[in-house]
Amino acid sequence: MHKCDCESPLTPSVVEIMDIVEETSDVKTFYVKKPEGGVPFDVMPGQLAMVSHVPVGEGMFSISWQEENEYLQVAIKRVGLMTDELHRLEVGQQLGIRGPYGNGFPVEECKGKDMLFIGGGIGLAPLRSFIKYCFKHREDYGKITIVYGSRSYDDLCFKDELFEKWPKEKNTEVYVTIDNPEVCWDGHCGFVPAYVEELNVSPENTVAVTCGPPIMIKFVLESLEKMGYTDEQVITTLEMRMKCGVGKCGRCNIGSEYICLDGPVFNLAQLRELPPEW
Repeated sequence: MHKCDCESPLTPSVVEIMDIVEETSDVKTFYVKKPEGGVPFDVMPGQLAMVSHVPVGEGMFSISWQEENEYLQVAIKRVGLMTDELHRLEVGQQLGIRGPYGNGFPVEECKGKDMLFIGGGIGLAPLRSFIKYCFKHREDYGKITIVYGSRSYDDLCFKDELFEKWPKEKNTEVYVTIDNPEVCWDGHCGFVPAYVEELNVSPENTVAVTCGPPIMIKFVLESLEKMGYTDEQVITTLEMRMKCGVGKCGRCNIGSEYICLDGPVFNLAQLRELPPEW
């Protein structure tokens, strides 16, 4: 088993909730900062944090954005006891948070490339950190294409950015789909993998980054292969089964790799070297 890095943050820092944005009926984004101001640690896109709420417990979540030294954003989907309790919190209350964990997205290696982001449901949260990083460092990246889908219009996260802010960014195209037609929706209908094939973004000098439900990722990877993307051009982030964050519990290992230490970000070439458990 991997040894715990002595530099790993084991003790949570106390943070205060400064704002809560209700993205959907079961997803909220929490804006948090230290009570005296500032962030408890710096993160890179794709990294994770362990959020704790006494006496309920703690869970691992993606940091969906860090605004300089002002606050962290964590998007949390309500799926069980821990997240139910987090969704009951209000502005002004406090949480524990420790991190950052994981390797993050390869922002340096992607410089000079066109970027194709493919997300589904709450999977847009970790992608959002990389998307916003690309916008912040716009001169370092080529064309940005964002393809995102969910079951319904109400399940779409970050609507303000999807429909208002991101389409206005330089050399950027945003495509949104929902699974089935709805009266209130006049956009594209259909599943994300099929939409990706329909859009057929060229693999030339392009990196594809995807995150979403496992079944979506499975078919997106197949679609990208059909379109000519090599394994080295395809990146995904695995956020499965992480418990301790420091490689001690053994809950998140796939073969010899620990998602909390060696991931959560892998390219497809790396994943093909692992047992088919992801």
